[in-house]
Amino acid sequence: MTDTHITERGMTPAQHEAPRPSGSSVELPEDRPTKPAMLRGFRRRCPNCGEGHMFQGYLKVVDRCPVCREELHHHRADDGPAYLTILIVGHLLAPLIHVGFTRFRPEPLVMATVFTVLAVAMSLYLLPRLKGLVVGIQWSRRMHGFGKAH
Repeated sequence: MTDTHITERGMTPAQHEAPRPSGSSVELPEDRPTKPAMLRGFRRRCPNCGEGHMFQGYLKVVDRCPVCREELHHHRADDGPAYLTILIVGHLLAPLIHVGFTRFRPEPLVMATVFTVLAVAMSLYLLPRLKGLVVGIQWSRRMHGFGKAH
């Protein structure tokens, strides 16, 4: 009787290992750490070099970094940054609205005006930074064409 163990996928442990050709030179892509890319993106800088501007204008991502020439047109940020902005602004302002109303009892129009201005200001500040962060994540994980060889 053989001592072969079958795994849950119906394969033996030896079959799980991919065959490795002997003597072949497989080039692995260089490491792209996620955290530095996220921080560079949050600062609205190129996720590769951290020097070049990521945006031309408010939210338009440049096609290439002006410093290192890294292609950035592959990004697919879509609605992610807007959702993150709403999530963060909402979670920060909800307790402030509660505390402001219970402690100070301002006039409703004053309170609405103050918190509307705060919400708009926070959203305008965070939106491009969170878009840069999302593009940095996509670049570091080689998503949506960022991993293709030039």
